[in-house]
Amino acid sequence: MNYRTLGTTTIRVSEISLGCWTMGGLNWVNGVPNGWANVDEKEIAGAIDYAVDHGVNHFDTADVYGNGRSERMLARILGKRTNDMIIATKVGHFPGTAEHAYDPLHIRHQCEQSLKNLSRQHIDVYYFHHGDFGESDYYLDDAVTVMYRLKEEGKIRAVGQSAYSNEDFLRVVPKVKPDVLQSSASAMDDHYIADGSPVRKLLDERKMSFVAFGPLGQGLLLGKYSKSNPPAFEPGDHRANAPRFSGENLAKLEPKLQRLKEKFGSRSENLARAALQYLLYYKVTGAVIPGFRNLAQVKVNLTAADSPLTKEEFEFIKNVFTGMQ
Repeated sequence: MNYRTLGTTTIRVSEISLGCWTMGGLNWVNGVPNGWANVDEKEIAGAIDYAVDHGVNHFDTADVYGNGRSERMLARILGKRTNDMIIATKVGHFPGTAEHAYDPLHIRHQCEQSLKNLSRQHIDVYYFHHGDFGESDYYLDDAVTVMYRLKEEGKIRAVGQSAYSNEDFLRVVPKVKPDVLQSSASAMDDHYIADGSPVRKLLDERKMSFVAFGPLGQGLLLGKYSKSNPPAFEPGDHRANAPRFSGENLAKLEPKLQRLKEKFGSRSENLARAALQYLLYYKVTGAVIPGFRNLAQVKVNLTAADSPLTKEEFEFIKNVFTGMQ
């Protein structure tokens, strides 16, 4: 396993790390589904044990993943190993009883609760989970103040910012001054880290790292789904009715996946290597954090470790997906 340093910090993480959103199971916040189909904790434990044994040292979770379930499950499984790991979590999508999830008192409360859930004395990377700081960024200044106070107190080591648009990143990063940015990225859409993009320029100027969630397109890049039989997801799973899983979108994707299969091979391991190493070809990428439900999925993802793409392979993939953004 190769490792990279996050931004200007001393925090070194495995290039292929694990995202723990699925571990929260089915969930709703204010009536909106934001979870995944429930997982079997024994299967998750086997997957995490294998990952740690094969060099994974970085796990990414959030307070809203199962409203604490993911954090607590991760702590149970890691046990005494937790202090040897790099653990990232987030605040922002679970408001509790606060008017807004970035109310500074709520941020402090959630940080303390996450520390308890994770059975740790500090959080390695603590993210603002999104870029909505209220109308006219009403909560932004106070949220930043309390975040850095938590850092001064030793409760967090590095500040992260997650967001879902160029506009949010460009607006809030100058005030948040994070070490790490996080958002979705895949071969289908790498616009945050692509050469010359607005966020890429910001990453380079401030010497930040980018952590990519959804690097497999939630399974789309592994060819898991068919246009003739689009997947159906149960209530509480955020993927239900998502356009990316529609028959129409799958029909557009299938010929592109066929080109990848002809170039790299048709097995899941071949496609995982193409997808994960595509993002890692960008040196600004600190880590990719594919999700997982079981040992088999982690094994597939980790076959991509230590097998970087050549420039020709990278350009081939980029050409396949040009125009999908």
